[in-house]
Amino acid sequence: MVLTRALSRETVRELAFECGFELAGVACAEPADDFARFQNWRERDFAGEMGYLTDRRGDLRADPRNLLPSAQSIVCVGKVYNTGTAQNCETNPSEARISRYACGGDYHDLMRERLEELVGLLGRIYGEAFESRICVDTAPLLERSYARLAGLGWIGKNTCLINQRLGSWLFLGEVLLSIPLEPDVPAPDRCGTCTRCIDSCPTNALVPDDSGGWMLDARRCLSYLTIEYRGEIEANLAERSQNLIFGCDICQEVCPWNRRAAETDEPAFAPRGPARRLTDLAEMSEDEFRRVFRRTPVWRAKYSGFLRNVALAMGNSGNPELRGPLERLTEHSHSLVARSARQALERLERTIHS
Repeated sequence: MVLTRALSRETVRELAFECGFELAGVACAEPADDFARFQNWRERDFAGEMGYLTDRRGDLRADPRNLLPSAQSIVCVGKVYNTGTAQNCETNPSEARISRYACGGDYHDLMRERLEELVGLLGRIYGEAFESRICVDTAPLLERSYARLAGLGWIGKNTCLINQRLGSWLFLGEVLLSIPLEPDVPAPDRCGTCTRCIDSCPTNALVPDDSGGWMLDARRCLSYLTIEYRGEIEANLAERSQNLIFGCDICQEVCPWNRRAAETDEPAFAPRGPARRLTDLAEMSEDEFRRVFRRTPVWRAKYSGFLRNVALAMGNSGNPELRGPLERLTEHSHSLVARSARQALERLERTIHS
């Protein structure tokens, strides 16, 4: 392809920084070698019940031109969401832990807005008509793979994209462009022999793949179980979920590359409200859940999944003061909540009397 002189990858990076992104790079809009690994991951049933990864929508990930036939380049960006105040309540099992990315507002709107701004700036400099498509998390695109190809970082053993300077607390976004741009150079893998993420995973969700690397078995991942999975969580996994009620950051928290991870001052990502007691969350009505979490990532768990997770966290607390609220949840009108609460109550009673 003939590369444009009006837009260099350095210019693209500068414009992305103007739009508030901390990372930016360019990859070619062509099939990535990682699709073979993705196929293998699907064939091993590691996607669980995430049908959008195993059906035709998953097949679309084979080629970014399935999303934009005229695409020649992919501008990949990274936005730091680490606020430095995890709000995870690791030391108090009677308070809820929520994944760091979900403590603030929904990032999709902000990322899309900033990417639209970036497309506008690119258009002004390019000066000719072009086609584009913005992707934020939900599009059928191997976004970590293209972020790696664009030089934003490497995909660690915990399957997160890790940047040597900023760490892994990053939201990713992409713009597919019909403009030919010079691609960046992929970053080298710097995980080395470290296995802290693997060793620290409470459910052993990180498993070896066929090439000597590592894959995530979503069926055992606490993030998948507390967010995507709609059924009753198996007892042997539920008892390892600690007080996590939405997502799990353990594999990132133990990563050495996050020791000095960059922090953001983006107001939209600021944690909303103080840490929440499990007793308060257990009494939350569906209307209150909607009012509190409607514009946050926590909404994705749905009300019944949210209360299921709260019940399991109370069962893991070992705190006899949570027996009463948990008993009330066993009578909840949502059968999933009631069944999970009974399972959790049995576990709490065993812990109290052991």
